[in-house]
Amino acid sequence: MEEILKFELSNEFRERFQHAVDERDEDFIKESLEGVNPADISALLHEFDAEDSKYVIDLLPSETRAEIINDLDEDIRERFLKVFQPDEITEIVNHLDSDDAVDILNELPIKEREEIIAKLDNEEKEANILDLLRYEEDVAGGLMAKELIKANVNWSVVQCIEEIRRQAENVQKLYSVYVVDDNDRLIGRVSLKRIILAGDKTQIADIYEPELISVETYMSEEEVAQVMMKYDLEAVPVVNMQGKLLGRITIDDVVDVITDQAEEERQIMSGISGDVEEDDSIWMLTKARLPWLIIGVVGGFISAMLIGVFEDELLRITAIAFFIPLIQATGGNVGIQSSSIVVQSLANPSAFSDSLAKRLVKVFIVAALNGAVLATLVYGGNLISGGTQNLAMVVSIALFGVVLIASFMGTITPLVLNRFGFNPALASGPFITTTNDLLGLAIYFYTVHLML
Repeated sequence: MEEILKFELSNEFRERFQHAVDERDEDFIKESLEGVNPADISALLHEFDAEDSKYVIDLLPSETRAEIINDLDEDIRERFLKVFQPDEITEIVNHLDSDDAVDILNELPIKEREEIIAKLDNEEKEANILDLLRYEEDVAGGLMAKELIKANVNWSVVQCIEEIRRQAENVQKLYSVYVVDDNDRLIGRVSLKRIILAGDKTQIADIYEPELISVETYMSEEEVAQVMMKYDLEAVPVVNMQGKLLGRITIDDVVDVITDQAEEERQIMSGISGDVEEDDSIWMLTKARLPWLIIGVVGGFISAMLIGVFEDELLRITAIAFFIPLIQATGGNVGIQSSSIVVQSLANPSAFSDSLAKRLVKVFIVAALNGAVLATLVYGGNLISGGTQNLAMVVSIALFGVVLIASFMGTITPLVLNRFGFNPALASGPFITTTNDLLGLAIYFYTVHLML
């Protein structure tokens, strides 16, 4: 383990490895990568161009090569695969589970994809891949792997064990055996523990568990992730509309979905549209950031115009200008807090068991308490700093109103976006911040206009 950590973190090793690649020092490369986790090798190869990376990969065993390619990020892998010949990609595909193989094939041109499939030497794998290619990538059918172990309910334990041995090479991660009827419909599962402890003459029908969570092929990847997180599953079987067992989804595939979803929401909340990374082109990065920056600028113009409407008040009582940043910052922070909680809760459908009215009442009470505390602090701070009592009262009342409105907007906006099919994370980014800035200013100046 220490060697792996040193391999991952040492700049000295990276420079030495770069020199070995430049000099085509096969012995050093093979020796230094022996026993290293393929995921760590993938991370190392991020530092090299496609040609040098291919040279390194070609020196490694076939199974390791396949794992390295599978561990690479999609953008990097797509660039890598351009320097591989179809025969080499075919060998990689042969060493991968069907779902991982399909992910790679989907990144290739159709002609090259068909050529690789035609060269597969395993007819069962070819059939599995062709079956999976029918599904969209973001549904359960596109996530599932065809490799699994199933047993007929009428089998004996001995027959089940023979099937496990027969499929041992194909199924890398074995969590349980799925039980089907004579029509291949999923009816339950049987744990490996029960199989081991059962006698040879025991029937699967006597030891299988009929209670089983499954997903349908058409379910979205987000729904699959929610099911697996809710029930703490390491694998979940996939069935069609008739209940026939088609494949299974393992936890590693769901972790990828959760990670991608979290990255997308984080970018949206930061005001970045589209899936971009630091090494993307300047144009891609600019295009992803500019729309929300423009919205912010437009919001700033509207804020300036709103301040202009109350120019007379500002000229008569210049002190009210000092509190504009306070009002805007508080409104933005309260709105983001409220919307973030709602967005997080929307990821768990069972979290919103209460009615909308009950939810809004709760939001109002929390906002009123927070607003009262903040207003009291601002009122006291004004008096201590030498401000007039009238001005302190106006700022405190306005701040209280801003907290109430910002909490309401932060709660209702993601719910509305989600209702109409938009990503609710939009409500936690520049959208809600700009909106609350404008509402906060309007409330503040209107309160000043009425009371001063």
